[in-house]
Amino acid sequence: MSKNTATYWNTLSTEHIDKWEPIEGSGGMLEQLTLAIDSITGDYTRLTRFKAGADTKRFGGKSHDYPEEIYIISGRLYDTAFNQWLEAGHFASRPPGEVHGPFICEEDCLVMEVSFPSQSISSK
Repeated sequence: MSKNTATYWNTLSTEHIDKWEPIEGSGGMLEQLTLAIDSITGDYTRLTRFKAGADTKRFGGKSHDYPEEIYIISGRLYDTAFNQWLEAGHFASRPPGEVHGPFICEEDCLVMEVSFPSQSISSK
């Protein structure tokens, strides 16, 4: 199986605002939009929108047992685990287990995430 496919569509258009989902526990400060997912492996591509003022300290640092890639599309985001501001153009390819966050966002920030649960170290 592979990820679902879609023809061109503008994910940021107001006509698609209903496709964005609030991230539970974020008080409406974080939203996500899954662009593609493999229903068998769980591999996915997602957009995450951090609204100005978002702070994920209550979630603490995060890590996954699978690799993921992130790309900052717009805005800026502070990653406390790396003591670094991430701005539009920043890219990371994270290995399984790498801790990232919590994040602080002073201005709206849009992040693209490509995650590979099929490559989970716990399933090997």
